[in-house]
Amino acid sequence: MRALKILIVIAVALLISGLLLTRPGPVDAVGWTPPTPPEDTGILAENTDLRQATLLALGAVSGPEDIAIDTEGNLYSGTADGRIVRISPDARVETLTHTGGRPLGMDFDAGGRLVVADADLGLIRVDMGGEIEVLTSSVDGTPILFADDVAVAADGTIYFSDASTRFGLADYQLDLIEGRANGRLLAFDPDSGETRVLLDGLYFANGVTLSAEQDYLLVTETARYQITRYWLSGERAGQHDIFASNLPGFPDNISTRPDGSGYWVAIPSRRNPQLDSISHSPRLRNLTARLPSWMQPAPEHYGMVLLLDRDGEIRMAPRDPDGEMLYEITSATEHAGMLYLGSLGSDRIGQWAIPVD
Repeated sequence: MRALKILIVIAVALLISGLLLTRPGPVDAVGWTPPTPPEDTGILAENTDLRQATLLALGAVSGPEDIAIDTEGNLYSGTADGRIVRISPDARVETLTHTGGRPLGMDFDAGGRLVVADADLGLIRVDMGGEIEVLTSSVDGTPILFADDVAVAADGTIYFSDASTRFGLADYQLDLIEGRANGRLLAFDPDSGETRVLLDGLYFANGVTLSAEQDYLLVTETARYQITRYWLSGERAGQHDIFASNLPGFPDNISTRPDGSGYWVAIPSRRNPQLDSISHSPRLRNLTARLPSWMQPAPEHYGMVLLLDRDGEIRMAPRDPDGEMLYEITSATEHAGMLYLGSLGSDRIGQWAIPVD
């Protein structure tokens, strides 16, 4: 009887393996060899700094992915149920509007309206009465499948990312597993209504921010642990280079410090050793994509942000090991000495007092 049970287990395992190897997969992976992750020493030594944070809107929001702050200190964030919420300085939470999609990155324009990258709708604009206007949902005849983050320039131009031209938010893990350069950086002119592709061939284009002088943009490439710089003016206008590479985790949203001295980068998860170990093999990546979603690599329960200087060097890396207070951090926005931390997968916003040098 025991031998029969063993044979049945082996037969089932072979059947499952055969199905995984032969049925069509959702991705067409490419291989690459990731650099060896930086060691957790020095500035990157593990710490518990983020456990000193205050938690805002606890239990009143679900997946507050990005944070925008108005001149009166009100916080705005998009949630998993499609709402855009406003959180007052005295911690009151109210719904500004419901987009009917999934609002992600957001920024204010000169008129005090929220410009929002909605993963389902494209680029939208919301006034303080909650009225929604779709600005653009396509470029060059192709749909904007995964609008992710946005930065509004002083001249009104709206820069935003389209994380993937193949996969939407619900399947973002498949884009990371596939490893192809499906992302792009876009620009929208509100005067002409024109949407342009500034840069394509990005590996999961995610966070976007402007330098203090607005002479270049930074866009995070989540799938390659790096940040690309796109020059807007000067001799290098239209060119791009790598601003920071071999980061210790998957970079998400990025924001410029109010004094222009550097950039905050949200790290929703550290590097995944299992994913790194198969990154060289398209076959193993394709096989991983065929697994049930619960067996695929997923963000760890861990909190981390990075502070980069103007040269792309890491100057601070506050953490919350095991995510006791904050985890899956997807945005970090500085205001009045505080860092406000959003998350795609939690029910809170962190408020962390930035240490004074």
